[in-house]
Amino acid sequence: MKTRSLVRDGLLTALFLGLVWLAADRIGGQGATTLSGAPRVVDGDTLAIEGNRIRLLGIDAPERAQTCERDGETWDCGQEARRHLARLIGRSPVDCKGRADDRYGRRLAVCVTGRENINARMVADGFAVAFGDYTAEEADARTRQAGLWAGTFDRPREWRARHGGMAETPHIDTDWIKALLRRIETAWISR
Repeated sequence: MKTRSLVRDGLLTALFLGLVWLAADRIGGQGATTLSGAPRVVDGDTLAIEGNRIRLLGIDAPERAQTCERDGETWDCGQEARRHLARLIGRSPVDCKGRADDRYGRRLAVCVTGRENINARMVADGFAVAFGDYTAEEADARTRQAGLWAGTFDRPREWRARHGGMAETPHIDTDWIKALLRRIETAWISR
């Protein structure tokens, strides 16, 4: 009797997980678009491809006018973040995949050039902070004192708040299924 109950529970669990996977696959495919091409770098976390503005999902880079401090000197960290993103991309085309727009009409997307996740690399190199994702990359950059972490800076969100810039909230899905789908999608895009 106990064996029969375990088998039944196992089958029900497998059925439930299969249904969740099917639902996630169905939801995950809705509205996802890929924008590809040679981008224009707007700032450290925004690109434009053929008139489409793309906000790099899960990161926040200093604003173009933002300055930071390093070795007792002020430096244009916002401009440097923009230049760093441009260097990462070079003349390569990018593929940006996302399914939602932010409230400013920019497509929230994970962008890759070749096989490299540009979003993750900006945070890993210390020219952007985690903004709903890439916390491991931020912790590593902080430990290595890379980019922004070599000195002091205001997080871009705080800098915008003090300077009348656009208010943004971190790119976090409170819905656990959406968050799981984004993780799976990010892993899939990066492979």
